[in-house]
Amino acid sequence: MQIQKIKTLGELLRSDYKSKSIKDELRDNLIQKIKNKETTFEGIHGYESTVIPELERAILSRHNINLLGLRGQAKTRLARQMVNLLDEWIPAVKGSEINDDPLNPISRYAKKAIEEHADDTRIVWVHRSERFYEKLATPDVTVADLIGDVDPIKAANLKLSYADDRVIHYGMIPRANRSIFVINELPDLQARIQVALFNILQEGDIQIRGFKLRLPLDLQFIFTANPEDYTNRGSIVTPLKDRIGSQILTHYPETIEVAKKITKQEAKLEEEQKSNIYVSEMVYDVLEQIGFEARNSEYIDNKSGISARLSISAFENLMSTAERRMLRNGESKTSIRLSDFMGVIPAITGKVELVYEGEQEGAAYVAHQLIENAIKTIFPQYFPKIDKLERPNAPSPYDDVVTWFFEGSGFELLDDVSDEDYKKTLNDIKPLEDLIQKHQADINKEDAYFLKEFLLWGLVEFKKLSKHRFTEGYQFKDPYGSYISGL
Repeated sequence: MQIQKIKTLGELLRSDYKSKSIKDELRDNLIQKIKNKETTFEGIHGYESTVIPELERAILSRHNINLLGLRGQAKTRLARQMVNLLDEWIPAVKGSEINDDPLNPISRYAKKAIEEHADDTRIVWVHRSERFYEKLATPDVTVADLIGDVDPIKAANLKLSYADDRVIHYGMIPRANRSIFVINELPDLQARIQVALFNILQEGDIQIRGFKLRLPLDLQFIFTANPEDYTNRGSIVTPLKDRIGSQILTHYPETIEVAKKITKQEAKLEEEQKSNIYVSEMVYDVLEQIGFEARNSEYIDNKSGISARLSISAFENLMSTAERRMLRNGESKTSIRLSDFMGVIPAITGKVELVYEGEQEGAAYVAHQLIENAIKTIFPQYFPKIDKLERPNAPSPYDDVVTWFFEGSGFELLDDVSDEDYKKTLNDIKPLEDLIQKHQADINKEDAYFLKEFLLWGLVEFKKLSKHRFTEGYQFKDPYGSYISGL
């Protein structure tokens, strides 16, 4: 018999269903997943040997959990995925506000219903997707919101005295009985509200307006917190921290490869964007390196965090920049260019907290610096390293490129130029092709033009060439020629 077909307490008692606490549910289902070598948390990259083992140990220990980390470190996603470790269906007394277990009722309503109807007590089945509650801690959250309060309208309608516990309106936490309850940004919760959680976490009883209710609520608490909030906006009161079993530190991706996986997975793109715009793997390298540069930038307050959303939003902007150019030129296909990275600046400026020096320089300047520093960092992975100090007249692999610019008048690369003209312009610089053939002979044909442009930008960052931004694009020259023409 399919378990959801059971409709009464009598049928449930005759079945082989056994009641268990939510922490035991999570523990038992996790044990099965580990034995079956299944992935516990899908789509979470970079935590395989750090955060996830700690989280699994906390679940096996039946702990309430605090996920501590900077913004954009998948704390909420981890919490939401714990729902998948719950049993698919659990029974509850029909009409109960707090998901009473028919085999272990705790509310007055459920106890009375079972007393009156015995085996005929109606039950409903609750799916695990309905057993997740989430509350963002904001300064306006009250004890009534979380725990409950006396409801005068209920008292009037039912003609009850305020001494009768039936006038109580349950808050979010009692209504989340037998569920996962997440409080995001815990330090933002006022200290007096945090105090109201003490007994729920430890003893299970709650107090509402003088009513001492012995409600052994069955909850899995997960808190998320940002370490910066401890000093900037609030803190977690010590007795509450003491009642949280495990505190787990999250972190940002530690490698470019992990960061790329996250961006590819999370970026929201249209199918026509994916099919019509070619993206070189080098594009992802430069894009992710921007985030790594931001976390080390002297202009950015790294304690506030550089969210993974920066790379995701930047990639979406990057694709839209190429798409807009393609549409304006009446083309059906295109590929990402390095000059398209100017389109990601709005995604960067909105997601970084600048220190005083950064504010002085301006957000747009800092964003340009991050892009340029990313190119400079990645450049030696593809082409011979350029030392800061070089011996005078010493031969360099880049002499032919510099000579080409010195003998010419430089060249312009326009933002919205068609693909055909873009390729023709880069093909005119013959020494670029020679360098690529020598140092990146195995490069895909589709990546060659991005690599040529990357080479030019890299030579600018190492002072071999100069670059000037004008309204419609970029002008590249040799540094000395630019100086002389400036005079």
